[in-house]
Amino acid sequence: MLALLHTSPVHVPVFDALRDAETPGLALRHLVHPQLLDRARAQGPKAVSAEVSAVLADTAGHGARAVLCTCSTIGAVTETAGAALGLPALRVDRPMAAAAVATGPRIAVLAALESTLAPTEALIDEEALRAGREVGVRTVLVPGAWERFESGDTEGYLSAVAAAAREVRDADVIVLAQASMAPAAEGLDGGIPVLSSPRLGLLAAAQRAASDSSFSGLRTM
Repeated sequence: MLALLHTSPVHVPVFDALRDAETPGLALRHLVHPQLLDRARAQGPKAVSAEVSAVLADTAGHGARAVLCTCSTIGAVTETAGAALGLPALRVDRPMAAAAVATGPRIAVLAALESTLAPTEALIDEEALRAGREVGVRTVLVPGAWERFESGDTEGYLSAVAAAAREVRDADVIVLAQASMAPAAEGLDGGIPVLSSPRLGLLAAAQRAASDSSFSGLRTM
């Protein structure tokens, strides 16, 4: 069983559909905790470390073999908490970051939420160092997009993201920093590859869940 840590319920049907299309038969357990993002935005991601650790310990006790965090803001905290517990944990945007580094050195990052920009840039730099590549990262905060997302205006949200992507020039690849942005990539044909995280992240996490059959070293809270 793979557990998914979300900070918005909108991700649940998205990842269920991806599971059905890509890894049918994989059991998912959705953990939805919007308050984690609220506090991380107000106080910084480290402020939610203890709560994230408690959530991971609980889900491991219920049989999770791995955890996928679908929130870019708290992804690094989740990976650190998982490592401390002996539970494989993956942030959804890590495979995307690795793919971006492999695509080219000029990387444009689009985000709807300011708190996502720094963690995503740091992750890309980490994957570039791992790959032994030099990259330049340019970040773009899509104006007004998050307000539309929070108000439930999904169409307006995705339209704003797509419009921002079409404005990108002098980049080898565009990274959509948040999982909720993924549908905005559909129909973009400006010649610059556009990467999103849900599919790549789910496939990588499913592989971890399949390969880690026990957690004999798991430490409980």
